[in-house]
Amino acid sequence: MKRVCLLTGPPRAGKTTLIKQVVGEFQGKTGGFYTEEIREREERVGFRLVTLDGAEVVLSHTNIQSPYRVGKYGVDIEGLEEVGVTALLEAGRTAGLIVVDEIGKMEMLSLKFREAVTQLIGGGKRMLGTVLLHHHAWSDVLKARPEVMLVMLNRENYGQVLDEVRRWLKETA
Repeated sequence: MKRVCLLTGPPRAGKTTLIKQVVGEFQGKTGGFYTEEIREREERVGFRLVTLDGAEVVLSHTNIQSPYRVGKYGVDIEGLEEVGVTALLEAGRTAGLIVVDEIGKMEMLSLKFREAVTQLIGGGKRMLGTVLLHHHAWSDVLKARPEVMLVMLNRENYGQVLDEVRRWLKETA
């Protein structure tokens, strides 16, 4: 059984919601992070990275002045590395389930993030994450690795994928 399960799919398909649901049900120790939108007056203005132990940092925002940009967002690479990458590496040492939501354009701007994810995928521990749907040279290599089970999620198959991820967790225990 493959030790890494990566969810992919269009925006708003429920990937982060599914991750949070599975993590909430998981009986063992988890570590890593998820991302969530920052909204002001119903408009998305950025993304926050939240570790499973409660630390958080603004990953990107329309007000961040940074040489690292994705669309209208400036990306805080230092914050990602200090909070997110640290949480991933700690999870690799101590957790039964590593969570990385998400492996996306912003996160992939960081070499330290890419190195950590590559190391963790090859490390033999269970990892549950989300990955960019569209083609990207680095993430396409990850998706094709033999350790990775890639699962397409959309609004119509949410329940089916949730059951599949629950089965995967039991089978890889």
